[in-house]
Amino acid sequence: MRTALKLLLAPMIVLSCTHAKAADPLASYHVRSELEHIPATDIDTYRLWPVAGKDDPGTPIITVLRPHAGRANGTAVIVAPGGAYISLAGMLEGVEPAAWFTARGVTAFILTYRVGRTARLPIPLADGARAVRFVRANAAAFGIDPARIGMMGFSAGGHLAATTAVDATSGDPTSADPIERASSRPDFLILAYPWLEATQIRADGTSQYCEFALHFSSDQCQPQNYAGFLPREHVTKAAPPTFIYHTTDDDLVPVAGSVRFYQALIENGVPQNFMPIKRVPTAAAWEGYHLRLKLGPNF
Repeated sequence: MRTALKLLLAPMIVLSCTHAKAADPLASYHVRSELEHIPATDIDTYRLWPVAGKDDPGTPIITVLRPHAGRANGTAVIVAPGGAYISLAGMLEGVEPAAWFTARGVTAFILTYRVGRTARLPIPLADGARAVRFVRANAAAFGIDPARIGMMGFSAGGHLAATTAVDATSGDPTSADPIERASSRPDFLILAYPWLEATQIRADGTSQYCEFALHFSSDQCQPQNYAGFLPREHVTKAAPPTFIYHTTDDDLVPVAGSVRFYQALIENGVPQNFMPIKRVPTAAAWEGYHLRLKLGPNF
């Protein structure tokens, strides 16, 4: 009798397992990450593109930090750390803000985009657009609203986030890749001391972007090759609602770049909020940011 019951249930068990595997659209993207040691309720890391074979450290990844059970409000934010496109400040400008968001019910995604001499612009920008598409295409699996996906960027990550927003496309409905069918437009944008004019050519023919690139690599960097990556020149009325905060005496990333981007948003009728603040310790800057940015179930 027991043997017969096993034989009867075997096909059902096989079908159940097959269905479970087919139901997970993220299985082929899952990968282990050093960020997964962070104390949190639920953390997973995914490649932005499926890659066969062993994990490639050069592959862009996204790490999701979920709110505690019962706290999620359906909103999501993709966090892009800064680092002058030569490195990533993954803890200060990735983990810390992500944890702040999850404590308030927002599902946070830390974007580890490609940087360094082998990943000059526009490569990191492709990672930014893909990240938004990836999260939106898998919104159901992440338990979020596909119409409430924002992006936050710090410094160079702010340049990436702003560019992702102003150069967004609606997706390719004919693509064989379901992720590429999704829109790359964030639904809201948060820019923290964004490096928006990194590629601006100065009077002497140089640019900050190439200055940093040449400081850490002997490879050539011609400013004119990157001069077109100025987000303010691509702003249209389709840009998402944007919040910017920036210290007024920032010597490395001048606030003027944020001011000009802010003006472009105003000229195009885009909802915006700009918070210039005096030079203060990072913790105090975060406090000021907390007071202005109010998140909740209706965000």
